[in-house]
Amino acid sequence: MRDWQPFLGLPLWLWLFVLPSLLAMACLLAPGPMGRLLRPLQRVTDKIYFGSGVVAAGFMLLILLLIVAQMIARWSNLTFPGSTEYAGYAMAATSFLALAHALTRGAHIRVSIFLNISPRIGLVLDAFAMWVGALTATYFARYAIKTNIFSKMLNDRTQGQDFVPEWLLSFFSMFATAPTKWGELWANTGSDWVYTPMWLPQLPMSIGTVLLALALWDYLCRLLITRRASINSEAVE
Repeated sequence: MRDWQPFLGLPLWLWLFVLPSLLAMACLLAPGPMGRLLRPLQRVTDKIYFGSGVVAAGFMLLILLLIVAQMIARWSNLTFPGSTEYAGYAMAATSFLALAHALTRGAHIRVSIFLNISPRIGLVLDAFAMWVGALTATYFARYAIKTNIFSKMLNDRTQGQDFVPEWLLSFFSMFATAPTKWGELWANTGSDWVYTPMWLPQLPMSIGTVLLALALWDYLCRLLITRRASINSEAVE
């Protein structure tokens, strides 16, 4: 925990692990008031989870388009440099951005043999499993973001044949740059294509893991408020 720097005067691990756990405890002890307090926020998060699923579906469609483009290029004796790398990036984005939406739809594998022993035991085990999952996902999300930061600091570039326009890098860099420096950022942006920096395809990984951690904490609170699981597996016949 030595590299978990303080944020607003408190250690980062306290913000990420202790405070959400205390929020979950409050939902257990005072389900009525906490339910009314969190309900408007949960409506917003539901839309975010659904939106991430839509974006993931868009990247899945992009994989199909890239495969079709590769086929057309091969038939036309043309080259499509970087197509394999682009498809890999799209596949990673599809996987990570769909995590939270898949969780809310019950698409993740859940072993429920012990949950069916009795309602009380099932509630305790389900809450404990979701709490451990939320801690694990939060830990993963933190280091996914740290990976982005280190890739940016080291200017790590892809080793493949894929290129991206400089303006696209400047667009995403705006979110990590103070508005007062946006003018300087775009003034130094050219029209060239450069090797893909690794932080760009790593962004969906960070976003997806953050949303997964948020969804796990969210549904843990819902479980403790309603005393029943809000994640129901979709029936497949």
